[in-house]
Order: sequence, then structure tokens, then C-alpha cells
Amino acid sequence: MAITTREGKTQSTLAEINMIPFIDIVLVLLIIFMVTAPVIQSGIDVNVPKTQVVRELAEEKLVVSIDKEQKLYLQNAAVNVNELADKIREKLLDPTRQSVYLQADQSVPFQTIATVLERLTLGGIANISIVTQPLTQSKK
Repeated sequence: MAITTREGKTQSTLAEINMIPFIDIVLVLLIIFMVTAPVIQSGIDVNVPKTQVVRELAEEKLVVSIDKEQKLYLQNAAVNVNELADKIREKLLDPTRQSVYLQADQSVPFQTIATVLERLTLGGIANISIVTQPLTQSKK
């Protein structure tokens, strides 16, 4: 767009996008996503049993969870016990290492855990690690 001044000179305006508000909005969104991401990844609420010997989780594996209502989950998705091994094989990153973590609420009867272990074993899952929490020792 051209503007003519009183002296008769013609000046043109520069049409530029102001990037400062755009950068501010992007940074605010980045901070919001950084704060909310750990909350979103919280997963299934399972109160696992406490044991004296606990190993650190050393590698990423699929997690099979049984909550206190005895519902079965693979990662965060509900799954039928009969389809569990097939769903695990679909999601495995390395098919040669078929291993999962099993976390069950401490109020779940052992029969339910045994049934899930049996289905995993019959489905060809070779390595099943059971997730527990460490015992907290009281200070004397």
C-alpha cells in the first residue's frame, strides 16, 4: 500500500508479520504440555504388594496390569484375558524378546494372577517380571 505525503513524496509500507506474539503463545503452550505430560502418563492405579527385595526397572517392556476390580489392562487399554498374548505380540518392538511386566493390586486373589500368568505362558511370552514396591523401614 502506497501513501502520498503532503510534499508529494510516495512512501510504501512494509507488510511484515509480528513474530513476538506468536513466539509467546508457542512458549506458553510448550510449558503447559511439559507440566501436564507426566500427569497424563500416570496410567492405571494399582497398589502393588511390598517386598524386601526389589530390582530397578532396567528396560522398557509392555505392562500388564490387574486393578482391584480384577480388570485386565495392557499398557492403559482394557483387554480380554483370552486375547492378551495376541495383543502383546502385536505391540512388541522386538519379537525375539517376548517379555512383559505384570503388576497386580495386592487385593487381587492369587487365582486371577495365576490365570493371567497361565495365559501369558501359553501365548509364548517367555519372560514375565512381577512388579512390587520396596518396603519402607521405620527409623528407630
